[in-house]
Amino acid sequence: MSKRAFTEGTEHTESTEKQSQNHTVIILASGLSQRLGQPKQLLVKNGEPLITYMTRLALTTNPQAIVVVIPDSHCLIASAITELANQYPTVQIVVNPKPETGMAHSLHLGIETIAAFELISIDRVLIMGVDQVLLDEPHLTALLAGKQTVVASRYHSWQGLEKHQNRDEMALNIIGLPLAINYKMLRHWQSELIGDKGFRHLIRGLPAEQIGRVDNDQLSYDIDTPEQLTFAIRQGWLDS
Repeated sequence: MSKRAFTEGTEHTESTEKQSQNHTVIILASGLSQRLGQPKQLLVKNGEPLITYMTRLALTTNPQAIVVVIPDSHCLIASAITELANQYPTVQIVVNPKPETGMAHSLHLGIETIAAFELISIDRVLIMGVDQVLLDEPHLTALLAGKQTVVASRYHSWQGLEKHQNRDEMALNIIGLPLAINYKMLRHWQSELIGDKGFRHLIRGLPAEQIGRVDNDQLSYDIDTPEQLTFAIRQGWLDS
């Protein structure tokens, strides 16, 4: 699924010491990968599907719970994540019956599931996709270490790579997923998350000092098209 672009933010300078037991994770993995032509959740990295690779990565942050939102009627995706969830009680699976409606509906389902846990100590929610193939634990740790209402990732667009353009020609300053957000704020916004209407406009409405960012150009490399997939395999970022 495509990342949402946010254009405001302040530099993130907080400590990157790992936070523990005060956050949950929502992994948005119900996209239909229509541009790619095959489920990106099942692309393989280091011998396992991306959906399980990213869930294991989320587990390294020591969250209270991980909610993985998947599309309905896709047995291979369900089978891959169910096998992992059986190993880790922290991992909860939520099926999106209307994946075609977009990211906002998946996010709404994720928030609803977290609220049902009644975890009173939750401070922040880490929101991730599954297709940023170079995402790593230090970046997630840095997001969670931020104190602003929203701490988002900042990176270049890699659209230019499809045309083999120079980095200087690429769009700059995409600010989006993964991000960490104050749980109370996320709950407050839940009712406004409808269909493909995400929370980009809601974040833009925050004062600048409430938005932090963590720079990481490795996050430019998400997988939305066959050309991007070919490039990632050629680089050795994904298994062939």
